[in-house]
Amino acid sequence: MAFHSGFVCILGRPNAGKSTLLNALVGEKLAIISPKPQTTRNRILGIIHVPKQKGRLGGQVVLIDTPGVHRPDTSLGRKMMAEVREAMVGCELVLLIVDVTRRFTREDHFVLEMAKKSGTPVFLLLNKIDLLRGTKEKLLPIIDEYRKLHEFREVIPLSARKHEGLEVLLDKVLRFLPEGPRYFPEDQITDQPVRFMVAEIVREQVLVETEEEVPYATTVVIEQFEEGTKVTRIAAMIYCERSGQKGILVGRGGQMLKKIGTAARLQIEKMLGKRVFLELFVKVRENWRESHEFVEELDWRRQVERLAGGVKP
Repeated sequence: MAFHSGFVCILGRPNAGKSTLLNALVGEKLAIISPKPQTTRNRILGIIHVPKQKGRLGGQVVLIDTPGVHRPDTSLGRKMMAEVREAMVGCELVLLIVDVTRRFTREDHFVLEMAKKSGTPVFLLLNKIDLLRGTKEKLLPIIDEYRKLHEFREVIPLSARKHEGLEVLLDKVLRFLPEGPRYFPEDQITDQPVRFMVAEIVREQVLVETEEEVPYATTVVIEQFEEGTKVTRIAAMIYCERSGQKGILVGRGGQMLKKIGTAARLQIEKMLGKRVFLELFVKVRENWRESHEFVEELDWRRQVERLAGGVKP
């Protein structure tokens, strides 16, 4: 059988399950997950290597996870939406993922219009079917509603969290993609540098441990990353926008920062397979989400360029 390959963009509203789907299909945690909206801020690439098997095509699916589609009101939001639009350029297929437990609203219409305007074929993924009672009876009206709005190539019910329907999805994606080359080596599952993944792990713990405005007003930059034979030393700066937020992040006697750091360190050690010495710092940078220059500097691609030029990010 021929080798099929191509680029596939995952599109959807915040908390539709895009990152959960990416992680489930790749088989590794590449994107952080949180019940809070707008957790994903950058497009994240995950590579699925599918060996040829009896009755199934072999190939390589390059998945691109994107930030949740929303109407931006800050420089950060506009950057996130630019990431979404850039992710769709050059893709052979868009996976539009929707949460079947939520009613269709104008926000869903906004996402659908973005998919339609791309001119790219679209699969509709009805996610979180495990949360529906009387699944078939409740899914049929949803399918009918969406089919009236667009001519989807496929409509696939699934549960990314429970890994239900993923084999069907992967098989249909491979059959849709054209014959093509192997874009990435078989041992590569992402294009993300380890530094970016470490920063995201720290930010994930901030999302887990804090409430209200604090999670959205924070970002993480790796200031130091020194790989040793036995221990990797990492220093990370958590930026927030107000002194009150800094107080929450640090906590009484530094307990909150310690809690965030301990949980992040354990995940980083699991990812790297070695001991990690992690230092966290908190710094106030007022209204950083409104700063176009600062938001651009957060892009890991730009940070990689700066490091390659010998300049500290």
